[in-house]
Amino acid sequence: MTTQSHVGAAVLALALAGLWNSSARGQNAAHAKAAAHSGLTCEDVIKLAKAGLAEDIIIEQIRKNGKAFNLSTDQLVALKTANVSDRIVEAMLDPTKTFVAESAPAPVLSKPAVIAPPAEPPPPRHVHVEAEHETLPTEIGVYAKERGHWEEVPPEIVYWKTGGVLKTVATAGIRHGDVNGHIPGSDSRTRLQHVKEFLIIAPEGTALAEYQLVRLRRNHDNREFRTVTGGFLHAQSGAQRDMVPFDGKKLSSGVFVVTFPSEAGPGEYGFLPPGSNGGNGKIYSFQVE
Repeated sequence: MTTQSHVGAAVLALALAGLWNSSARGQNAAHAKAAAHSGLTCEDVIKLAKAGLAEDIIIEQIRKNGKAFNLSTDQLVALKTANVSDRIVEAMLDPTKTFVAESAPAPVLSKPAVIAPPAEPPPPRHVHVEAEHETLPTEIGVYAKERGHWEEVPPEIVYWKTGGVLKTVATAGIRHGDVNGHIPGSDSRTRLQHVKEFLIIAPEGTALAEYQLVRLRRNHDNREFRTVTGGFLHAQSGAQRDMVPFDGKKLSSGVFVVTFPSEAGPGEYGFLPPGSNGGNGKIYSFQVE
């Protein structure tokens, strides 16, 4: 090849190189111009979300950008990984979409707790026990209903006589034979006119059957009654002449209402509590006029 041929080839190569560089520079400028006009990118949205901006501010920026994002699968995964909310992603896909702020669900008002009133404690024994809408006495003893009110029947001391010897209850020691009870004075201090009911308030654990109603026989200076053979708690036939049967009902523990038998008629009577042939000998005596 001649020298002229070499020179021509070199000039051609230089010309082609110039044309190539010029084309590359044109393409780069076009890409830069397109990038300048593209606005927000997916990476920009991720940056704004990570910076802690509110959803509404980021969505407003996407709307101002004015173009929908053509998000690839990788970009969607990147947005989810960066904790970008679904509302922002929806705005990126369709900036013209109108978003209605989700209202918080109305709080469910729980029903107020129903507080049961405290249970009333049971009434103390013998206190405020109601029978036929009236308040009963509280002390152990015998009470007669006179003129609609319970009147106390005071007890009297009982003396016992057997074999011609007068003894107090504490020293009687009687187990066999008839036993006569004596009460000083020919008349009871308690006089009743229209008595129909008695109230007996007994010690805890006492049954009504342990009480006895007896008729008292007047003497010039005392009242007398005869108990049953072998002690009045061990009844045998014979010496029950002064015992008066009666009916009663239990109101509560140790509280009894007794109906005075109408066939008993006027006279002296008394309620013998259990243990009256022991050291606590007494009788609740009264006179029915």
